[in-house]
Amino acid sequence: MSNVGKIKQIIGSVLDITFENGQLPEIFNALEIDLVKNGVKEKVVAEVQQHLGDNTVRAIALSSTDGIIRGLA
Repeated sequence: MSNVGKIKQIIGSVLDITFENGQLPEIFNALEIDLVKNGVKEKVVAEVQQHLGDNTVRAIALSSTDGIIRGLA
């Protein structure tokens, strides 16, 4: 099942990501974030650590968050 969220907030390696109603990933699930840096496609993996409420999860990026912006799907 493909579930797409949107980046709500970025603080260092901590990401808050909002999902549609009832579609929150489970804690410890991996999230994949696709981005393009300098013309090269990259994939950042983040692990869900907490359900914050308001259909939002808090995740920890397992690599650099450079290039990740708010609103990114």
